[in-house]
Amino acid sequence: MARGQEKRRYLKSPVEQLDPTAFDAVPFLEAMGKTAFQARNLARAAEIYDRMLADRDCTIILCLAGSLVSAGLGRTIATLLEQNMADAVVSTGANIVDQDFFEALGYHHYIGNPDVDDNVLRELHIDRIYDTFIDEDELRICDHTTAEIAEDLPPRAYSSREFIGEMGKWLVARDKGHGSITRVAYEKKIPIFCPAFSDSSAGFGLVYHQWHRPEEHVAIDSVKDFLELTKIKVASRETGLVMIGGGVPKNFAQDIVVAADILGVDAPMHRYAVQITVADVRDGGLSSSTLKEASSWGKVAQGLEQMVFAEATLALPLLVSYVYHKGAWKDRSAKRLNDTLTAVPTCR
Repeated sequence: MARGQEKRRYLKSPVEQLDPTAFDAVPFLEAMGKTAFQARNLARAAEIYDRMLADRDCTIILCLAGSLVSAGLGRTIATLLEQNMADAVVSTGANIVDQDFFEALGYHHYIGNPDVDDNVLRELHIDRIYDTFIDEDELRICDHTTAEIAEDLPPRAYSSREFIGEMGKWLVARDKGHGSITRVAYEKKIPIFCPAFSDSSAGFGLVYHQWHRPEEHVAIDSVKDFLELTKIKVASRETGLVMIGGGVPKNFAQDIVVAADILGVDAPMHRYAVQITVADVRDGGLSSSTLKEASSWGKVAQGLEQMVFAEATLALPLLVSYVYHKGAWKDRSAKRLNDTLTAVPTCR
């Protein structure tokens, strides 16, 4: 069998993006609220998120970690941005670049099998994310596309927010990626921060860019990310966190309260916070550390916080469907926070 034909045997059924507006989870979550364990925790998290949306003074920061877009949650996340249910995003680079921007280019993740022979996949240039597949040859095109975007920018240090804004602009200019997280955020002036931006397809693209332009090139300044998000906290004062997974995005978003304090600015702890995670709380790791624990660091206030120990592909669509159908977002204005930060530079 020819290699291309064999490869198509594995890459034939694309992962479909779930639409949380297509079903109403409100009655279901209200019933879950009268049960126990993580069902009740998810119902309370949904109520807290709905309170965030009803609080017109609250700026909502959405944190994304784990393989979400590849698992069919891209439309769910984009819905939050489209309907003013999140004002800023802090994410892993993989979710934004390797997965969302990758799909915005017209490529797909595919339904796979975790029991497959990974040596065969490697020979076929197929990468595996548990039970999904991605074409490595197409991913290389994504790498080089970020390098091309960098080539068209004046050489200097950019925050990841600025560079991701350029990615959104690139999609608009080429009429690509309608409904993608990257494009929706650009169009609605929603900042996306990837504090570990180089740990992504964009990292490969920027390595390629800097290799060929060692003297004058684009670089990513993660401290600028930290400063810009801290500025959002200082200007907003009242904030809430919706965290899917943990890791760097979780800590980065929580730390801006401490950063403001170090600057001598009075910025209250995050008033609201919910987190969905499967990490084990007993090992002292960040991803599972409770929001109550974060209160000891001066990051998250107690009372309107909720941990949900559940897997995101199960819990997030229910959470988003709940707040969407409750409708508190309908009277909520877009904050367009990119307008309050340094203007995204114009391509040459």
